[in-house]
Amino acid sequence: MTADAFHAAKSRSLLPMVMSYMASGGSLIMSSAAQLLTFAILARSLGVNEFSVFVAVTAVCSIAVHLCGVGAMECLVRRVARDPSMYPVMLGHNIILTAVSGVALVLLGVAILPVFFALSPDPSLNLIEMTLLLITNIIFVRLIVLTEQIFIGHSNFVSANMTVVGFAIARTVAAALACLAFGVSTVAEWAIWQFACHVLVAAVCIRALAKLGRPKFEIVREELPLGMYFSIPFILRAVRQNADLLTLSLVTTAEIVASYSVARRILESSYLSVEALNRLMYPGSARAAANGLHKAMDRIRKVLFAATGISLAAATTVFVLAPLLPYLFGHEYLTLVSFVRKLCWVVVPLGMWSIAVEALGAAGYHAARATVMGLGSILGAALAAWATWYAPPMGTVVSFYIIETAMVAAAWIVFFQYAKKDEEVDATKAVNT
Repeated sequence: MTADAFHAAKSRSLLPMVMSYMASGGSLIMSSAAQLLTFAILARSLGVNEFSVFVAVTAVCSIAVHLCGVGAMECLVRRVARDPSMYPVMLGHNIILTAVSGVALVLLGVAILPVFFALSPDPSLNLIEMTLLLITNIIFVRLIVLTEQIFIGHSNFVSANMTVVGFAIARTVAAALACLAFGVSTVAEWAIWQFACHVLVAAVCIRALAKLGRPKFEIVREELPLGMYFSIPFILRAVRQNADLLTLSLVTTAEIVASYSVARRILESSYLSVEALNRLMYPGSARAAANGLHKAMDRIRKVLFAATGISLAAATTVFVLAPLLPYLFGHEYLTLVSFVRKLCWVVVPLGMWSIAVEALGAAGYHAARATVMGLGSILGAALAAWATWYAPPMGTVVSFYIIETAMVAAAWIVFFQYAKKDEEVDATKAVNT
């Protein structure tokens, strides 16, 4: 084969992967844009006081949703990617854990949150409305995200992308109808609209999954500890992501807190370009690492190279477009552009260490993955809170870069240790046989 023929064949082999990434990345970007528009509509329509309550309750739900299902989604993607015949069992496993943990989390939230947040002066109505918010943002969100993960486990990325985009657009349409057409201006009113929207999307998801087969209801016991290892880091990371916001609210002005929170949302949206790559690569990485992490080394190196380039492009785009944000969120966000331009480059180290921890997860090393992410989140939360208290808001920004850079070093050190361990085990087996 000539060099030209070789390069042509290589280009043809890469084309499907590039097209899949473009579809996956495009769906997440569309989803992110819809979420930002929803966020802007609600911020403008609810007003500062009501919107702050909504953000606070949603923040609690964002932590709880990682507990809902006890990490069962990851094992579904991993096991089904390796053996599609496991789907009925893994689906039943997910439904049982999601139902039990979801109900428990909603009941716990209903018992605690009304003490701190009032959606209505009537205690009975307040309880009902809080229950709607919790069911919507914990159970229904988990079920809809589960649908996306099921399609990913089957390598059906088109349906997965449609789920992501459809869900985001549905929420934007609901917010536009509620706030712009019907004048919704309180969280209590929005809770009803949001609940109805999620019920409709969940019904569509259930119908779409019906063709894949019925669940077999049983608990896959060996996956329970792995699920906990998988979910705990996300819970701790959610705590880490709120430590700086909480401290800022104690030591600085409302405008800085508001602008910083929006900038953080922009940062999370820019990371979706890397997340699109991770979700596309995960099933293949799980198969490649089935016989040892060292077997997937070449693949992981290529993914790291791609992720670094993608994150640099995303950061540059956000930096350039930052001056346009006040037209979307309002010109009262005086420090918004400054915060966005200072934080946008964090996505580069964030993308670099995410590749390592995703590879550990794909190889089934969830304890190691949980240790890296868990300790990083705990220490990061402490550093972010201290830096924010000591020198707000610049200390907050500096702490962000310190934390994410340290995570790059820690994640890749652990990755190479486990890859070397797997290689040694493989070599020992080869000698013995």
